[in-house]
Amino acid sequence: MSILNRRLAVAATSVAAAATGLVAGPAQAAPASSPSSSSGHVVFVQNDDPAGNTVVAYDRTASGGLRQVGSYPTGGLGGVLAGSVVDHLASEGSLTYDKASGLLFAVNAGSNTVTVFAVRGDRLTRVQVIGSGGSFPVSVTAHGDRVFVLNARGGGSVQGFRLAGGRLARVSGWHRGLGLDPAQTPEFTSTPGQIGFTPDGEQLVVTTKNGGNSILVYRVLPGRLRAPVETSLPGTVPFGFDFDGAGHLAVAEVGPNAVATFDVADNGTLTARDLAATSQAATCWVVARGSTLYASNAGSATLSSYRVGPAGELSALGTTGTDKGTVDATVSSDGSYLYVQAGLAGIVDAFRIGGDGSLNATGSVTVPNAAGAEGIVAL
Repeated sequence: MSILNRRLAVAATSVAAAATGLVAGPAQAAPASSPSSSSGHVVFVQNDDPAGNTVVAYDRTASGGLRQVGSYPTGGLGGVLAGSVVDHLASEGSLTYDKASGLLFAVNAGSNTVTVFAVRGDRLTRVQVIGSGGSFPVSVTAHGDRVFVLNARGGGSVQGFRLAGGRLARVSGWHRGLGLDPAQTPEFTSTPGQIGFTPDGEQLVVTTKNGGNSILVYRVLPGRLRAPVETSLPGTVPFGFDFDGAGHLAVAEVGPNAVATFDVADNGTLTARDLAATSQAATCWVVARGSTLYASNAGSATLSSYRVGPAGELSALGTTGTDKGTVDATVSSDGSYLYVQAGLAGIVDAFRIGGDGSLNATGSVTVPNAAGAEGIVAL
């Protein structure tokens, strides 16, 4: 069966059905974290609090759990898209770490700004708060001396910044409006979902969710962006994405509740490789660890795991329960742990990753004032 026919075959689950399932699914009682000392690995979580956005720092304990060690106001406000339940930004990647510069970037959706933090171990120093170049920033990505922000409201927009001396400077030619309908409802499914660089840093990928049902690829040139190459994916609601170790683009598609893989050509065109239905509800986020993918199913309180083959083919590895409202996730820098936000109550669940990609729960923490939050990074 062709990928197109398979896509149509699994598209029976509507976006409305996915939205109504956002609070469904059994909760998992994860074991408590050990109070032992940190192993030297850190997790930062953004709470997106409309009263004052904050990044909370956690050390990883010897047993694989998390222990809070700090709390850092961003100097901006969180925000809430209309209709959202467990992810008020309805996006992936609202918190991004750039290893080369040692900087952490956080969006402040409620105040239309981006915060830059210097990272020293598990401590943060706020060095800048700058306008996002649009309304309601929801996702941020960095590569080399370039940082790009995705703004969700006002039809959506992309804004780029030059990074120098630990600070951002807006580049006027790196701005593009997305032309989405700002009046389309529900708002949280109609705004763009994520922005991210391709592994070589030459192109930007943007998903438009139900606002455009497409994936846009922009080539980044000095001082300007080329017009995007648009791949239309009717009814799929492309949301979050990541690149596996071989450079395949993996996308969570909410319409059919599926994970799709693509190749991204140098000219920005996408070639579909495979599609796998999760048989879960509200499949919106996906994160890669080498050749393994973990897709978050917000409506089922589960993670779906897949192995990606050399040609982008997908093999299911199983389903793992989480706390309710499974949203954004991140893999530790040593590849040993997966940390997943469960947005209904603002919980982060920790899992040890086995050699075969399997997940074993090691603990959970409740992040202060983080119900509905998105944004997590592991170092």
